[in-house]
Amino acid sequence: MASYRPPADVARAARRGLELRAEQPPSNRAGTPVGLARASQLANRRPVSVETLRRMRSYFARHAIDKQGEGWGRDSKGYQAWLMWGGDPGRAWARRILRDVERS
Repeated sequence: MASYRPPADVARAARRGLELRAEQPPSNRAGTPVGLARASQLANRRPVSVETLRRMRSYFARHAIDKQGEGWGRDSKGYQAWLMWGGDPGRAWARRILRDVERS
């Protein structure tokens, strides 16, 4: 089974999401257990499977609307979670890898 090491910019975004979450009061902390596990995986640049990349693509498709929410780019739960999934670099990376995989 193929796996892919997250690029440095994806890892940085995930780390920033975890840091931002840690700075928040409990009532404003984002992240499901799955999202927190993904953030840890990406932040530590552990290999990601094609199936995980598909989950990332799905996450970004469902949550792009969050960018319109209040607090985006600062501390909103949506922003925290987006970063924990790799942020914009993670979305671009997942799309790129999956486009190549699905063409072959």
